[in-house]
Amino acid sequence: MTIVAESYQASTRLNRIERVLAYIHTHLDQPLLVSELAAKSCWSRWQLQRVFSEQTGMSVAHYVRELKLSDAAQQLLTDKRRIIDIALSCGFTSEASFSRAFRQQYSMTPREYRRRGIMDGIRTPLQITALTTPQPLWLSVHIQTRPQTTLVGDVAPILGLFAPEPNFNDVVPALWQQAYMRGVVDLNQPSIGAIDVASADTLQSPLPYLAGQQAPGGFRHDTTSWTIPETTYAVITHTGPVCGLPDTLQAFIYSWLPDSGYQCTDGVELEVYPSGYQPHSNNAVMTYWVPLDPASRASCTKMNSISCLYP
Repeated sequence: MTIVAESYQASTRLNRIERVLAYIHTHLDQPLLVSELAAKSCWSRWQLQRVFSEQTGMSVAHYVRELKLSDAAQQLLTDKRRIIDIALSCGFTSEASFSRAFRQQYSMTPREYRRRGIMDGIRTPLQITALTTPQPLWLSVHIQTRPQTTLVGDVAPILGLFAPEPNFNDVVPALWQQAYMRGVVDLNQPSIGAIDVASADTLQSPLPYLAGQQAPGGFRHDTTSWTIPETTYAVITHTGPVCGLPDTLQAFIYSWLPDSGYQCTDGVELEVYPSGYQPHSNNAVMTYWVPLDPASRASCTKMNSISCLYP
């Protein structure tokens, strides 16, 4: 098969998946059966499920269910209507079926979620950010509230993604290497990079970057500790070599954020790496956490932080 033919087929798959996603996103108040979505895509039910899973990494049913429940979770915090009314508006046929599905996803009842009053576990609609061959880049963003966290590690100033002369490509890997060599970071535990955006006044100002982990019971006197208050974040999933993280973050800033209705706030941004993370692997997965103002849904563009960064 020629490269042109492969590119055409990839484009065709993408266009069909985009049509399905667009229909899902505008009909969340309806049942959305897989057979109905297959008819919209011109694929069979089996073909749609196979291609959708291949392209997005999840099943059609799981994606629809997660979006519906996320929509309901937001309404529980922002709408004073009865739970049954919210359930019906999200395409559920009864309060019992809604409560059962909600508990499975959030480990609490809708009433308990509303009473707690914290926006958490919200899946936002997938967006396509670039067409590559054979796999497009999907932007996956969740809204998560992280409890107060204390981090310990080594700190160095960096110039981030939007600085006139960024230096994070050199400083950040050297800092992680230092943390590993000093035994500050345990390779068998998840690692966290933290960027104190709130401390910088201009793009020229250095940003303190901490390479470390969550604090154990006690920590060494020769490390720095940061205590980060409970914060609501946009959690961006990045898959592939970490050198591609700037592209994912720019897609978040320029594509997702302006139309999301959420507003960023200056604070401490996080890079969360699983144990055994391989920064050069095509299958590597990490998340980047950007602080949000959960009370504001005004559109905005945050231009002075997000700093690409890797251990």
